[in-house]
This record gives sequence, C-alpha cells and structure tokens, in this order.
Amino acid sequence: MNIEQFMHGYKAAWERRDPAMFAALFVPDGEYHNTPFQVQRGTAQLVEYWKRVELQEDVRVGFEILASAAGSGVAHWRTTYQVASEELFQIWAKSTGTSLPPRKPGDPLPRMVLDGVLHATFSGERCAVARIWWHSLPQQG
Repeated sequence: MNIEQFMHGYKAAWERRDPAMFAALFVPDGEYHNTPFQVQRGTAQLVEYWKRVELQEDVRVGFEILASAAGSGVAHWRTTYQVASEELFQIWAKSTGTSLPPRKPGDPLPRMVLDGVLHATFSGERCAVARIWWHSLPQQG
C-alpha cells in the first residue's frame, strides 16, 4: 500500500460512513492517532471510533498527496459534512473538543468543514500507523 491507495480507501470509507471499511485499511494491530493525545489500536477500537461518522450526512472528502516514499506518505485532506443529529452532535462536539457554532433554538444543524494533514506508515498492503492533525469549523454560507 502507498499513501495514494490509502487516501482513496480513507475517502471511500468516510463517504460511505463504513467503520468496517475504515478498519480494513489497517493491519490487525494498526494505530489511528486522531489527535496527538488519543490513539485507537486494533480492529475493534478502529471500528468503534469510526462509528462517529454516523453523525455525518452528505460527506465529501478531498485530498492531495504532499509526500510519498517507500512505506510512508503525507496527505492534506479536507472534509465537509452535514451534521445529522442535534443531540449526538452536541455529545460528539463536547467529547472531541470541537467548539459548537453559535446557534439559536430552531436553527438548522451546521455543515462542518474539517481540514487536516495525515501521515501514514505502511506494512505490506495495509496501514500500520496513521496520524492526523485537524481543525473543524462551521461552513460559511
């Protein structure tokens, strides 16, 4: 596997909101560092973490490869999605440190933009370790 193959799989898993597809990108004891201080290890934790994409609808993922080497690579990615549930969004936002956009009662749920960088190392045909750094904001008009 290389960074381009991984990113195509990452994009497909996210847009399809498919936790099993996401986990299949990794070796059985693979690691996904979704922040510098939090890591999911192994298939069960990867699947459980990726279930949070169920909070997202109309997901669109784009990426560009910044660096590619034998066994590793770096990509810039950008994702937009429509928040699917008020209650679940507030739980998710508070648990991940995402700041809630200012809203009045009855306002529609926001469309969010996530912008980040991913560094991955590979072992054969799967990812061994992926680390992401990202920020999220409500999409402007």
